[in-house]
Amino acid sequence: MGSHISHWDDTLSEEIYSKQDGLMSRVKTGVEGLDSIIGGGLPEKSITLVSGPPGSGKSILSFQFLYEGIKSGENGLFLTLDKKVNGLLTQAKKLGFDFQPALEEKLVKFRFLNINKKLIYEAMVNEILSGGYDRIVLDSITPLSEMPIYVNSVENNSKLDISIVNSEEFPSNTNLPVRRLHIQYIMNALEASESASVVTSELPMGSSLLSRDGISEFLVDGVIILGFDPTMDRRKLSVMKMRNTKHTLKPQDIEISEGGIRFI
Repeated sequence: MGSHISHWDDTLSEEIYSKQDGLMSRVKTGVEGLDSIIGGGLPEKSITLVSGPPGSGKSILSFQFLYEGIKSGENGLFLTLDKKVNGLLTQAKKLGFDFQPALEEKLVKFRFLNINKKLIYEAMVNEILSGGYDRIVLDSITPLSEMPIYVNSVENNSKLDISIVNSEEFPSNTNLPVRRLHIQYIMNALEASESASVVTSELPMGSSLLSRDGISEFLVDGVIILGFDPTMDRRKLSVMKMRNTKHTLKPQDIEISEGGIRFI
């Protein structure tokens, strides 16, 4: 794949060695070519952000990640905020990912979260923590990060619990970083689950950020960017960050066909 610019992520620690075999355990993504450039897969118990503009393949990569786990007998959860479950299952099946048998065997669960519901955070966190899932997908974090926030009170600089909701709007003169609170709350739940998680985010074309909110990339263990090269009529995938992993920063050519994303 040509010359590579490689680097170690800046969060190197002794965690890179497991007690069993001297190497960090990896979780295969199911994307042909991707695992080979990130040391065999995503670090176990990690959270990976997948960002890209509309049509870049974020949901497709999520399907592949979850389907790869099913093939290994792992339990999976797909949380969606943008699309209804039936539509997602139909889209996945057209690409070669038939989740119906796994659904019937209760090996995987798809759940739609309505951001207009008052207790969305409680529903999300309870699902994440109660299922004993090996792999979790949240597609996407963007609607949650852009929700207004409502709380009961903030006194004596006490820790804010944004799961408490009422009808009084959060004071407009506060300096609390509201968007970061939303995202941190979600990331904490995923981290507590000890699963391998993939979180998607919308990314406007030409943005210099790695997510639409500009915060998620600092709170996750890995960042994968999907995009386009119109001049070459090519799709691209770039690994911008991956904990304890030596990887190339060079954009890789990919294509989407039956079977999902693959390197070309």
